[in-house]
Order: sequence, then C-alpha cells, then structure tokens
Amino acid sequence: MTLKLFFSAIIKFLLGVLLVGALIFLPAGTLSFTNGWIFMGILFIPMFCAGVAMMIKDPALLERRLEAKETRSAQDTVIKLSGLMFIIGFVIAGLDYRFAWLPLPIGFTIGGAVAFIIAYILYAEVLRENTYLSRTIKVEEGQKVIDTGMYAVVRHPMYAVTLLLFISMPFVLGSLIALPVFLFYPFIIAKRITDEEKLLVQELHGYEEYRKKVKYRLIPFIW
Repeated sequence: MTLKLFFSAIIKFLLGVLLVGALIFLPAGTLSFTNGWIFMGILFIPMFCAGVAMMIKDPALLERRLEAKETRSAQDTVIKLSGLMFIIGFVIAGLDYRFAWLPLPIGFTIGGAVAFIIAYILYAEVLRENTYLSRTIKVEEGQKVIDTGMYAVVRHPMYAVTLLLFISMPFVLGSLIALPVFLFYPFIIAKRITDEEKLLVQELHGYEEYRKKVKYRLIPFIW
C-alpha cells in the first residue's frame, strides 16, 4: 500500500458520500429523510469496510476498483448513462419524499435493504473469486479465466449482483416513482457486457471456450 493509494481511496470515498448525500437530501429539502439515511448507511459503511480490507490484504485490487478512466468509447458511453441514471433516480427519490408522490410502506424499505445487503455480500464474494476485476474494461498480464463459484453460473456475476443492488435502491429509498429509472440499468449493463466480451474473446486466453461452457451472461436461463 502507498500513501498515494490511501489518499486516493479516502478522497474518492468522501466525495462519493457528499455527492450521493447532496443528490438525495437536497431534493428532499430536509435531513430528516429517514430512508435516505438508511440508504447512505447500507451503501457506505460496507463500502468503507471493504475498502479497508482491500487496502490491507490486496492493494492491487483496490487500485483496480478505483480506476475509472475508460479507453473504449462504448464503455465510456455506458459509464455516462449509468451516472445519469443514478443522478435522476436519486433526485426523484428525494423529490418523492418531499412531495409524497408515491411513497412505499416501510415493509418495502426493509425488503429492499435486505436485498441490498445480500447483493453486497455476493459482490464481495465475486471480488474474492476474481482479483483481476477492474472498473475499466481491460485484460492484464497474467490474467486467467475464472470458471468456479458464481462464474460457473453466469459469465458476469459482478454485473448480475449489481443488477440486484441497483434495482433494490428505490425500495430502500421508499420511492416507487424512482423505480422505472433504475429499471434502465439492465439495458445499460447489457451494452457494457456485449462490448466487454468482444475484448475478452480477443485478448483473454481461454475465454471463447469459457463462453461455450457457461451459456448465460447475466441471468441464468434468460440471457
């Protein structure tokens, strides 16, 4: 671990907290948005713990997860669309609380929080299985095809987990009207996967054989 990596991780974490908090609480018009605090807690507390664990045990993985600059134009478009989805979704959830458009009962919040935490646990398991996972699309020297654990079920388990993670967000925030915004995510991530597999087939040895072995990319028996 280097001081540069340490400060980079801390700064990006704090900026993330401030940005998400602003997108949720400013439209809500108050800091008394309970669902907003629940969401912030289950999002950032595990994120902080995971960051500390990676910083201690696997700094290289943490560095990969912090890298965000895409070199492929298709992936850059996906990143921008995802960012737009989050901005619109969080703002709508905050406005929904302020104006009580379509608030959800507490049971949906609890169910959404449980689904969110389960997704986070599965996300951690995917990172444990594949330490080459990066936020950007690339193949590194020495990288190998992983075909065990969740990778034996779908070819992109990290994206499958984020599907559950992101779609549970409007339920945690208690906003039904924000749900359609997050339902765009499967289409956004499908574009990312399609482009990513072109690179993996070309540059990652054994990936074509892996595609034949594991038929589904994101959701078993569907796609």
